[in-house]
Amino acid sequence: MGRVSLDVARVRAALAGGRFTELPRTAETRFAAVAAVLADGPTGPELLFIRRAEHPEDPWSGHMAFPGGRVEPGETPVEAVRREVLEEVGLDLDHDAAALGRLSDLAAIGRGRPMGLVIVPFVFELTRRAELVTNHEVEEAVWVPLSFLAERANRSSLAWRQGPTEITLPCYRWQGRVIWGLTFAMVDELLERIAGEE
Repeated sequence: MGRVSLDVARVRAALAGGRFTELPRTAETRFAAVAAVLADGPTGPELLFIRRAEHPEDPWSGHMAFPGGRVEPGETPVEAVRREVLEEVGLDLDHDAAALGRLSDLAAIGRGRPMGLVIVPFVFELTRRAELVTNHEVEEAVWVPLSFLAERANRSSLAWRQGPTEITLPCYRWQGRVIWGLTFAMVDELLERIAGEE
């Protein structure tokens, strides 16, 4: 990917074209929506991640993720993501942020198995830096510099095991936290879109 020039204006331009892939939908398709929230930080744009609280029934228990959750009946994905982000980290995207666009759908996988769930990722820019207030679903919220994620040398790997199978997956390691899986894939698409603006 090389060195990418990073600022929120470049991210905004990268998402303006609306290039993303939608997975096939049926009347039975279930959805979740997540928000990649950007804010200006001391060294450039930062991206908001949460570490999910440990819970035995959560297939992503303890994982680093973007805030978001299930789309309830009667909701659109963007309505759901605005509700979930307010519940999980206390950010009111209607008042504190501007929508920049969205990324491609992802088929949800939990504990190595397809979940019959489509994840719809949106990207927002904070227009004012608000205090984060996490709820019981979130262990912590953390800002990670986009420049760290864009630097290829900062990529690492982890060994993932499901039963007798072990595979090596790409990840980021940020101050003891590991960003991998579906969230890594979303970050990768965002960075590729930004690099396409070079």
